[in-house]
Amino acid sequence: WRVHRMLRDLPITVYGVATALARAPEQVAAMKEAGWEIASHGLKWIEHKDMSEEEERAQIAEAIRLHREVTGAAPRGWYTGRCSMNTVRLVAATGQFDYVSDSYADDLPYWMEFDGNDQLIVPYTMDCNDMRFAIQAGFTTGDQFESYLKDSFDTLYAEGVEGAPKMLSIGLHCRLIGRPGRAAALRRVLDHFRAHEGVWFATRLEIAEHWA
Repeated sequence: WRVHRMLRDLPITVYGVATALARAPEQVAAMKEAGWEIASHGLKWIEHKDMSEEEERAQIAEAIRLHREVTGAAPRGWYTGRCSMNTVRLVAATGQFDYVSDSYADDLPYWMEFDGNDQLIVPYTMDCNDMRFAIQAGFTTGDQFESYLKDSFDTLYAEGVEGAPKMLSIGLHCRLIGRPGRAAALRRVLDHFRAHEGVWFATRLEIAEHWA
């Protein structure tokens, strides 16, 4: 809830695991009231790398069905996270999604073609991501996270002034950034971003629509 209070006035994307959303009606209601995009994070938070295509295809279909039931609308964005070599192709084949984020291959959106159809990829990041609090040789204190995000932003902002499009994707997890000492760093980072002109805070769906 600390993260919700900090971000509720910003357009953000939540990746929701369908079975978790089904168990959290109060949180889903708060996300919808804030106007956040609720994209799909798959049916369950499990590894898919050794899953058969048939099983993964069925899980994707069930994730879409349950997501629609719980949130009132089908997801328009997808990020499995623990994906297989088949995930992006199988998700694209549904024709359901404005974008897929199961890629770390670039800093900007790009297109992939599957069976003659174009699928927009809006890459995720493990770079500007609070998950690095949970790994060795990652972030230890909030000010390290803060410094890294500010330096990333400042570099992209300076390059963007020259006319090239720039996108800074930041991955947050409530169980990580929501800790008091880390939340303080996020608050300072947001203040830093807001102090600059011409910065667009956007959901990933808004980015996808703009890019398309």
